[in-house]
Amino acid sequence: MRKYTKQLLKISSKIRLLATDIDGVLTAGEVILLENGEEIKVWNVKDRLGMHLLKQYLPEVKVAWITGRNSKQVELRAKEQKVDFLVQNCQDKIKSLLEIANNLSISLEEIAYIGDDIIDLCILKQVGLSVCPLDAVIEAKKISKYISQYDGGKGVFREVCEILLKSKNMWNEIIKK
Repeated sequence: MRKYTKQLLKISSKIRLLATDIDGVLTAGEVILLENGEEIKVWNVKDRLGMHLLKQYLPEVKVAWITGRNSKQVELRAKEQKVDFLVQNCQDKIKSLLEIANNLSISLEEIAYIGDDIIDLCILKQVGLSVCPLDAVIEAKKISKYISQYDGGKGVFREVCEILLKSKNMWNEIIKK
């Protein structure tokens, strides 16, 4: 069982919004483009379980997906998983995140963000809990409060959900069930 520091759990206990990039975090960052322009992405079932557990045991924590790309597949996946906020084709991620925070009446300290590349640095620098995948760019690793044990698309989101659940002492209840 993975142990997390008391400091990480303390920061995590204040989180009210879990926001994430998609390509390189929820997926490995690879995109298959079909001749008709349709995108195919590979999603990790562990992340899906993380989302399910978060929604079931911590419904007060909202989820936002913020991505620079635009994909019908992402839209369908977000609806399926009941993502609270989906921002696609985003050119200014911090502006979009601030709009979501304002909508929820929360501060940046109450936000966890998972990002993997330089487009995410502006957010990683400002949120309460900044997380990046193990295979993130070095600049993201330098400023993130936590570096996941997983590469992008391999369960990073699921791990952050576990951290949030553990920070609110929900994990043991889940394991017992």
